[in-house]
Parts: sequence; structure tokens; C-alpha cells
Amino acid sequence: MKVLGINAIYHDPAAALVIDGKVVAAAEEERFSRRKHGKRPLPWSAWEQPELAAAWCLAEAGIRPEELDAVAYSFDPALMGTPEESGLNDPGDVMRKQYAEMAPEFLAHALPGLDPAKVRFVKHHVAHAASAGKAAPQRDNAVLVLDGRGEAHSHLAGRYVDGQLEVLAGQALPHSLGLMYEDLTAHLGFLRSSDEFKVMAMASYGKPRFLGELSELIRATGDGGFRTEQIDYTEFAPRLGKGEQWTADHADLAASVQTRLEEVLVDLARWVHEQTGEKTLTLAGGTALNCVANTRILAESPFEEVWVQPAAGDAGTALGAALHVAAELGETTEPMPGAALGRGWSDDEIEQWLQTAAIDYERPDDVAEAVAEVLADNGIVAWFQGRSEYGPRALGHRSLLAHPGYEANLERMNDVKGREQFRPVAPMVLLEKAPEIFSRGPIPSPYMLFVHDVAPEWKDRIPTVTHVDGTARIQTIDPETEPLVHRMISSFERRTGVPVVVNTSLNTAGRPMVDDPRDALECFGSAPVDLLAIGPFVVRRPKATARPA
Repeated sequence: MKVLGINAIYHDPAAALVIDGKVVAAAEEERFSRRKHGKRPLPWSAWEQPELAAAWCLAEAGIRPEELDAVAYSFDPALMGTPEESGLNDPGDVMRKQYAEMAPEFLAHALPGLDPAKVRFVKHHVAHAASAGKAAPQRDNAVLVLDGRGEAHSHLAGRYVDGQLEVLAGQALPHSLGLMYEDLTAHLGFLRSSDEFKVMAMASYGKPRFLGELSELIRATGDGGFRTEQIDYTEFAPRLGKGEQWTADHADLAASVQTRLEEVLVDLARWVHEQTGEKTLTLAGGTALNCVANTRILAESPFEEVWVQPAAGDAGTALGAALHVAAELGETTEPMPGAALGRGWSDDEIEQWLQTAAIDYERPDDVAEAVAEVLADNGIVAWFQGRSEYGPRALGHRSLLAHPGYEANLERMNDVKGREQFRPVAPMVLLEKAPEIFSRGPIPSPYMLFVHDVAPEWKDRIPTVTHVDGTARIQTIDPETEPLVHRMISSFERRTGVPVVVNTSLNTAGRPMVDDPRDALECFGSAPVDLLAIGPFVVRRPKATARPA
């Protein structure tokens, strides 16, 4: 069976392809269109489909639209009520529902040859749930989905047994932890449905001194659900415009909401454990990208393991919808093989790009050694290797790398990317060395979805990646799954004694992560980066960038 999954209704449009129960390709539309998040989550954008991502998925597998057995669309308009019934009173929902109902025709137009009758609607939170519960290595698991909204809910709690979902609870709108956090994001001067991770970073600079006032406004109900009342954030800190300087009050507000979110999520996790007794909890939905909350769930709930879908936001529903429909059609689905599900290029294809660009390049004996040498000399490296990642995290395929041992490199990396200076950068660490340096969070941690405490004796050795609260959002590098990255970091360790490198996404502010060789060359040409490592080749900047003392 060949099932194409589609996410298109809100933001982060994406496509994923499952063939005979196996995930063979998945990609977000932004990587092709070069528009951050693909589109804004506005009602009049609901007609837009991930045409480029879907076409690539089919081409990657060598199949035509007419050969598909089904297309799984991760939203079911039949489950969507009126704006008044949802309690959100958003008149745009009428248009959103109409466009969703027309999705089969839109997709048939985008993919000539597709029979619109093959399009199946999948409940949004069921698609999220499948992206976690059916993609995780553990076949039996409890599952929590939390995001802004689906058709009529903002949450699902359930369990997977032998691949079948049992729904145990769901929170109806207008109560939504995701929308509550989005409101705070906008209040702090950031972009709603995009910059929530900045709020999480800001929270580390504050104290949760408004927690008492928020406890009654944001609370679990003891039956698997929760309540989020309307919050007037101006009672705690004035609203900020874009780019305005935040104060201690704003940081304290962020810390208070973040802490209350964590507490409610722990309560929800404890409830679903009481209902299921499962050892593993799987998470999806945009709220599951909150790595601080994920770590607290693992630490304070009874679950032995927490597995988070690396594309936990709406992009992941394309994968979940495809897995769900494949199972409905009788397939036994397999866990996802990893996050590297996007585009990749052969060495010959990459060299053709370099020749077309008429740029000087080299093919060193070992690109890992060449990169380690530049990093050890405190250079910045653009790293473009293998297939691109599915989801928002750079996981060693489309990365900017640097030496973690210089405090000034945090400011330097944020300057390269055009980011706010309060935002942290993350470390990649050799799997076998991680327990010496990091604690509290899970190890292995291959998808950068938890935070770990940095050992006291290491904080001064890796200041670039040690956040203000003494934590780091790590990615562990397994030599079995990431041999090239492991070899590069091992070579860096031989030169420096540090088995860690800085890893942040290969892009600049407001742009999607680099995906193809042209993107990589353009990013390298416009940012103060010392070396581009692209496949087995390297491109050196003729004039080295200034390095901090």
C-alpha cells in the first residue's frame, strides 16, 4: 500500500509517504518554497497544499499520483463546529472548514492524476497521536497530544496497544494550553504560532513569582482534562511590540507561565499513567516541542520513558495521518527510522552544484577531519550532509557548528544567525561521553527534545552551550546511526579534549533551514562562516572571519 500524508490546514504544511507500512520520505513545504513555516495559520491560507513537498515524496519513491492507494489529510472538517460552538468565536473558521472540505479537489489539482476520492480525512489529534504512538520504537505506549487546536479539541490522551489507538480523554475548546502559550508569545512581542521557543528561553531569565495568580487560571481537572481561563497578561507585565526590550517583569511572566504549563502537563501525564500503566509515554503536538516541560514530565511522572516525535508540530501530522490510514488499510506499520527523511544528494550531484557556482572547492581525504581542524581553530562551519531533517531541529545534517569552549561564541553564533542574544545554542555530544557531562535528562537523546543539567566541572569548559540556568538541550551522537558526525566530533575531541560541538540550525533569522545545495551556498556566501562542508567537499572563505580572543 502507498499512502501519502498531508498537513495543510493551519501552519507547517508537509507531506509524508508510507509504503508497505514503512516511512520512506517526509518533508516540510518551507524547505522547498523558502517561506518560513510554509504559510501563516490564517483561514484564507487553508487552501494551500504542500505541493512541492508532496511531489518530491512521490518522486523520491518513483511513483505517480495515480498509483497512490490513499491520501491521508490530517484534519476532518466534519468534526468542526461553528465558531460559537468552539467558544473561540473566530469567524474565519467558516472559511477554514470550507477549504478543508475542498481539500480533495485542491490536492487533485496539485497532483495531476490523483483521484480525489482517494483522499481520507483524519482527525487532527489522531494524526498527531499516530505520529508519536505509531512512530515510536515502543509498539505499546501511552500517548499525549497537546497543541493550539484541532477541529474541536486541543488535547488527546490515549494509549496504543498492538498498534491500535484507544482514546481516553480529550479537552474541548476553547480551553487550550497551546493557545494560552501563543497568547503569551504575542504579548511578549514575538510571532504567534512561530516564536514560542523564544518564550521558553526567556523563562530561564525570570522567576515564577506570578505562579500563585496563574494556578487557578491554568489547571488540570483531575479527569484527564484541564482549564485555561482568559488571562489579562497586562496585569503582570506591559505588552511588548516587536523588537522592544523586555524587562524582569516580562521574564518573570514567562517563567510563571512556563512553570504552570509544566505542572499541568505533569498532572496530565500522571493521569494517563493511572489509566494505562504503560512504561512509555509518547508525545506530539506543538506543546511537545517544549523541551523543558518534556524533561519535567520524565522526571516527575511515573513513566520510565518519554519519546517525543521530532516533528511534533503540525508538520508531523502528515506522517501520523499516513501511518493511521496505512493501518486502516491493513498494513502493519513500522516505527520511523529516524528524522533524516528529507532530500539528499549524491556526491556527483553536489559537485555539479559547486561547478555551476564557479566556486573554489576541495575534496579532502576526510571531511570530518577537515571540519574538526577548523572548529578546533575556533572557526564556524556550515555542515550539509545526507538527507535533511524532518521537523524544526537541526540534527547533524543541516547545521552550523562551532567550538563550545569560548563564552563569546554564543554572541558570535547569534550574530551569524541574526537572533536575539538571550537565546541559547545547543550541543552535540558523543553518546558514550554524554553521561560524564550531562544529567537529569534522558540519554540517549537523539532528537534534542529534552534539557540536561551541565556538570559543574564542565560549565566553564563548554560555556557557549551552557544556558543561563545551567542546562543544555543536547543531542547525543550514536556512531551506529550518525557515523560521520561521530567521527567529526571524535576528531575535534582529539584536538581539544572536548567531546562536544555547538550545533544550531543552518539558516539565518526568518528563513527556513537550508535544504538543498543552492540554499547552502547562498547561506555560506551571505554569513560570516569560515567553512562549508557539503558532502565530501569543503569550500573555504578566502578571508577568515575575526575570532574572539
